[in-house]
Amino acid sequence: MPFSDPAPTAAALHARARSWIAGDPDPVTRAALEQVLAAGDEAVLAEHVDGSLAFGTAGLRGIVGPGPLRMNRAVVIRTTRGLADHLLATVDGAAERGVVVGFDARHDSARFATDVIAVLCAAGLAVHRFVTPQPTPLVAYAQKVLGAAAAVVVTASHNPPEYNGYKVYTEGAAQLVAPEDTAIAAAIDAVGPATEVPRADPETSERVRTVTDQVVDRYLGELATTLPPVDGPELRIVTTPLHGVAGPLLHRALRAHGYHDLHEVASQAVPDGDFPTVPFPNPEEPGALDAALQLAGQLDADLVLANDPDGDRLAVAVPDGAGGHRALTGNQVGVLLADHLLRGADADHPLVVASIVSTPMFRQVAAAYRARAEWSLTGFKWICKAARDLAREQGTTLVVGFEEALGVTIGDVVHDKDGIGAGVAMADLARALAAEGHTVRDRLEQLARRHGRWVSYQHAVLRPGSRGQAEILAALEQLAAAPPTRLGEREVRGVTDYRVGAEARPAWLTTHDLVALDLDDGRAMLRPSGTEPKAKIYVDLRADHDAVRDPAAAVAALEAEARRVALELARHVGLD
Repeated sequence: MPFSDPAPTAAALHARARSWIAGDPDPVTRAALEQVLAAGDEAVLAEHVDGSLAFGTAGLRGIVGPGPLRMNRAVVIRTTRGLADHLLATVDGAAERGVVVGFDARHDSARFATDVIAVLCAAGLAVHRFVTPQPTPLVAYAQKVLGAAAAVVVTASHNPPEYNGYKVYTEGAAQLVAPEDTAIAAAIDAVGPATEVPRADPETSERVRTVTDQVVDRYLGELATTLPPVDGPELRIVTTPLHGVAGPLLHRALRAHGYHDLHEVASQAVPDGDFPTVPFPNPEEPGALDAALQLAGQLDADLVLANDPDGDRLAVAVPDGAGGHRALTGNQVGVLLADHLLRGADADHPLVVASIVSTPMFRQVAAAYRARAEWSLTGFKWICKAARDLAREQGTTLVVGFEEALGVTIGDVVHDKDGIGAGVAMADLARALAAEGHTVRDRLEQLARRHGRWVSYQHAVLRPGSRGQAEILAALEQLAAAPPTRLGEREVRGVTDYRVGAEARPAWLTTHDLVALDLDDGRAMLRPSGTEPKAKIYVDLRADHDAVRDPAAAVAALEAEARRVALELARHVGLD
């Protein structure tokens, strides 16, 4: 996210713009910023130069355009030099181990990746280069198996088409965690103008090595040995990459596991940075799966698998028993895969990790298999940190990690969310159930009978600007200091303020702006959004199966109760 200083004067804005133009090696963005400057609209100019994109644990992400507050070649060049300086100063053998560089099919991604390679080579680092757009999890996997010091993926994942980004993996082939992001940001700040950053020719540099198809073979082989073997009938599967890059690898992986009745949504099969059929290429968004669901209905498909444009997320839809298909929630996917993979796991100390805003039901599923269950902070960097730390310190084996936002990682294959591996695992689950004469809906019902019926509900409250941010933080303070005694029909049993007490929690549950209330058979949580000017309220409620006569009515009643709980919490802290 961008940061900015106190409002500068018009003269200061003009000086910043001229300084950036002088240091921008790209004639296209130089000319574009000159036009903004000449137009004389200081408010618009400030959107481009009043600060810079902040480098954090998610790397960089922003709208493509001119100036330090936009994604462009100058920003990419300076960021890469800062990353290179950090690696050379802190990582043993970084120059020889090198950096893996990949990119998605967005506009400018290939050009930005070329600049990344050029800067890294000139800095003395070897580069393992993907020459065509590839899914993000494959780039992360390449870092792991090649032993590289880092990986860079030029991608904006599921953001709208005007965005691009810069994602970094370092130690453990996993996303950055604090405080390394701060150290890299400081190294970037020390870099001069982009025009002064040395760049080599990627086409002639001896430091550039092409990542071969052997890496894909190793990925598929490791995935095959990680997933439990299943037998069953052929499935008819509809897939869509939502105009992204995951299609070929997903189909290759599915075929390697014996799935051949595959049908890709033709209108979304070709990578296209304009995303012409989906205004917001996020499989969670309403309407994103419409084309896939329509095709699934025409073909009477057994399963729908949808990846986001860079292939790290997976959405799933299954037959609804009434002639159509319905999408599963991220929580349902996570719980289903946890149950399936734990059922077939042969690890001595199996582990399941979920983000703290994901359904508590996963803990009951894990307990049924005598597996360890751990919460982490939101983000796969924390899920994978928990998995790595516990494996090193206590000998656990990660079976699955997931978050409610459609992210899943399968075992130790990729140290980040992996929509390809998750897709194969879901197909295996559906096949194993079909062999037993059951469906995915049947398994969800079985799990509800065993562990109770859980519903999850999210409520967002928009509070823009610095005043809004202050209101959200004040609401957190109020909830921690004076929590309600009841929410709806549920008594509040306890309060956990994650802003304090980190020394008593594991490293993957460090200080965080989150306050959680323990309820009778449930919980409610409040936190600010990490990417938008919103407060987010999460409610998870459970009803015991023995008390349920009509499952559909029970779920509807729980959902209505969860909404009431969320609204009551919002009113209690002044966010109604």
